[in-house]
Amino acid sequence: MNNASEPSNVVDLSQRLDPRSESVGALLVTVRGLATKRLHALASNMFENIDDALFDLAEKAENNAAQTQFFDGMREVRKKRAIVERTFLGQVARDLADFSAGRTRAPDADGAGRPLANIELSLVGENELEESLAITSMIGKNEQRLARALFAVNQRLSVICGGSKMDDASNPVGPASLAGAFRQAMRELIVEVRVKLIIYKLFDRYVLAGIDELYDDINNELANAGVLPQLRHEISTRRSDAPAPIGPVSAAAAPPAATTPVTDAAAAEFMQSLHALFSARRDSLPAAGGPMGGAPMPTGPLPSPAELLGALTLLQSQIATLPNTAAPLATQADVSRDVAQLKEQLLAQIGQLRGQQTAHVSGIDEDTIDLVGMLFEFILEDDNLPTEMQVLLARLQIPYLKVALLDRRMFAHKSHPARQLLDALADAAKGWSAEADRDGRLFDKMKSIVDRLLHDFDDDTAIFTRLASDLQDFLDVSRKRAELAEQRVAESTRGREKLEQARRRAAQEIVGRIGSASLPPLIYGVLTRAWANYIVLTLLRQGEESPEFRDSLRFIDDFIASAHPVHDINGRRDLRAMLPGIERSLRRGLAAVAFQENDTEQLLGQLHAFYRQQLGEAAPDTASGTIAASVMPLPEAIQAIEEPVTEPEPDDEVDSLIDEAFDERNLAQARELRVGQWLEFTAADGTTDRAKLSWISPISGRYLFVNRRGLKVADHSLGGLAQAFASGTARVLDSTLLFDRAMDAIVEKLRQPE
Repeated sequence: MNNASEPSNVVDLSQRLDPRSESVGALLVTVRGLATKRLHALASNMFENIDDALFDLAEKAENNAAQTQFFDGMREVRKKRAIVERTFLGQVARDLADFSAGRTRAPDADGAGRPLANIELSLVGENELEESLAITSMIGKNEQRLARALFAVNQRLSVICGGSKMDDASNPVGPASLAGAFRQAMRELIVEVRVKLIIYKLFDRYVLAGIDELYDDINNELANAGVLPQLRHEISTRRSDAPAPIGPVSAAAAPPAATTPVTDAAAAEFMQSLHALFSARRDSLPAAGGPMGGAPMPTGPLPSPAELLGALTLLQSQIATLPNTAAPLATQADVSRDVAQLKEQLLAQIGQLRGQQTAHVSGIDEDTIDLVGMLFEFILEDDNLPTEMQVLLARLQIPYLKVALLDRRMFAHKSHPARQLLDALADAAKGWSAEADRDGRLFDKMKSIVDRLLHDFDDDTAIFTRLASDLQDFLDVSRKRAELAEQRVAESTRGREKLEQARRRAAQEIVGRIGSASLPPLIYGVLTRAWANYIVLTLLRQGEESPEFRDSLRFIDDFIASAHPVHDINGRRDLRAMLPGIERSLRRGLAAVAFQENDTEQLLGQLHAFYRQQLGEAAPDTASGTIAASVMPLPEAIQAIEEPVTEPEPDDEVDSLIDEAFDERNLAQARELRVGQWLEFTAADGTTDRAKLSWISPISGRYLFVNRRGLKVADHSLGGLAQAFASGTARVLDSTLLFDRAMDAIVEKLRQPE
C-alpha cells in the first residue's frame, strides 16, 4: 500500500474552487495578464519577421507572378498589421473572458480548432482545405510537443473554473484556440493562399513555438497560489474523464506502450466509423465465408494484445532475415491473397504460442489487420511509386501492423511519428529512378531504414521519430546539392535564352531599319556583324531602357544615312558633320566587342576611303575594285547576325499547332503546373523517367525539368507538354501525402458494394 503521507501524482478533480470567489478572480486576472503580455510580444516578433520573410521570397521567386504575389502580400500585411494583431489578441481575450465567466467555448465552426480526421469529408474549397490542413498540422505538432506542460495547465485551469472539464481543444490558451483566433484574424488580409500559408508557418515558428514559457508562467503562478502544487507535469496513463483507449484491449493486459489513451474524440470517432464500414462489408459477404473470410466459426478465447504482438514479432523476425529480392505482387488478387495469408500466419503463430488452435481475433483487431493490409495493398498499386520502391516499402507491413495495434491514432493523426515516417519515405521514393540514383545512395538509405525497423522495432514507437530525423538529415544534404545543380542549370538556360532574345532583337532592329535599301557590302557587314554584337552586349549589360541602347540604335540610322549617295553641296556638308560622331561611336562599339586596335584601324581606313569617294574627294581604285564593295575579314568571335526568323510567342505557338490530339484540358493541365511538382515521362521505347519542374522561363515560357540530383532531364514548351499529356507520355505525380491518399482510397473502397 502507498504511504498516505506521500504526495500523489494522480490529479484529484474533486479539488475545485468556486470561480466566483475573490481569490479565483485574482488568479483569472493573473492568467489573462500573463497570456496577454506574452502573446503580444510573440505576435509583434512574428510581424517583424513576416516582412523580411516575404521580401526574401520575392527576391528568390521563380517567376514574376510569384514575385508579385509576395510583394502584394508585404503591402497588405504592412497596411493591416495593426488590425490583424488587434483582432488576434482580442479573440484570445474573449476566449479567456468566456472561460472566466464559465462559458464553454463551442467548437470552431470552420474546423480551425479540431483535427481534420473525420471520415466524412466536407466539400470545401481547395484554398480553404489547404488552410485547414496547415492549421491542423501546427495544432497537432504543438499539442504533442507541449503535452506535459499543457496537461498541467488544463488540470489547474479546470480546478479554478469549478472543476469543469478542460482539455487541449477547450483550453483558451491552448494551440487549438490560439490557432483558431489567428485564423479569425487572418480573414482581414486579402492575399493569395500561398502567402497565407507562409504567414501560418511563421505563426507556428514565432508564436506557437514560444508559448512554452507562457505555460511555465501559468503553471508556476497557479502552483505558488496553491492550485495543485504537487502536480507533476506528467500525462496520466488513465484518467476517469478520458475516453476509452483505442488500443487492443485493457491497459492491464497490454504492453506499456499500448496504455497511452486517445486524448481526443476524433481518432475514436474515426475508428468507429471504419469499424461500421468493415462490419457492413462483412455482413454483405455470404454466410459461409465466416468472419475471417472462409475461416471456421470463432472458437476459443480471443488472443490478448501480448499474444498478437508476440506473434507479429516472430513473423517480423522471419521477414527481416529474408533477402530483399522478391518480385512485386502483380495483381490485386495476389495482394489480397497475401493479406489473407498474413492473417492466417498470425493466427497459426498465436496457436503455436498458446498451444491450442485459434481461428479468430476481436472485431476491432480484425479491422486493424484488414486496414493495414489495405494500406499496403494501396502502396503496392500506387503508380506514384517506382516498382522497386513499392516492393521495398511493402516489407514494412508487419511493423506497421504492430504500431496500429499499439496505437490506432496513427490512422487519424497526421503528426503520428510512424505515419510521418511512411509519408517521408514515399515522398523521397516518388522522385527516385535508377538513372538519377546511380550511386544508390537514396535506395540504400531507405533500405537501411526498412531493415532497422524490421530488426529493431519491438514496441517502442520512438524509433520512428529517430528514423524520420535520420532520413530528413540525409534528404537535407541531398537537397542542398541538388539545389546548387538546379541553380546552375537554370542560370545557364536563362543566360542562353537572354542571349538568343538579344540577338533576335538586334537583328530585328538592324534589318527593320535597313528595310528595302540597298547598302554597300562594307556598311552592311559592319552593321550585321560588329555592330549587331555590340547591340547584343548592350542589351545584356545595360538593358533596352538604357541610354547606351538608344545611342546604338541612333548610330544605325546615322550609319545607313551616311551610305546614301551625295548629290549636292548640302548633302556633302551634312555628311561631313555626321562623320566624327560615327567614328567615335564605332570606335567605342568595336572596343566593347573585343576588336583589336589594328583591326579597328584597318576597318576605319576602309570607311575613310569609302567616305572620300562619297564626298567626291577620291576616285575609285579600279585596280582593286570599289572600296565600297569590299568587306574586311572580321574576328571569328564576332558572329554574324542574319535576318531573324520571328519565333512565335507561347500562345501563338499553341494556336498555330494543327495537331488536334489534345484539347483545352491538356493545355490547362500544363498551365497549372507549379515549380516543385514531379512528373513521369515515357519515352518511345517504353522506358520512363521521373523529373521535377524546376523553372519556367519568363522569356520563352519553356518548362525546365530536372531529376532528384538537380540535373536537367528535359525542357518542354506549353504546347509540347499538352501534347505529352494527351498522348499519355507525361503524367503528373500526385503531391498529396501517401497516407492521406491511401486512407481516402480505403474509405471509398469500403463504401462501395461488393
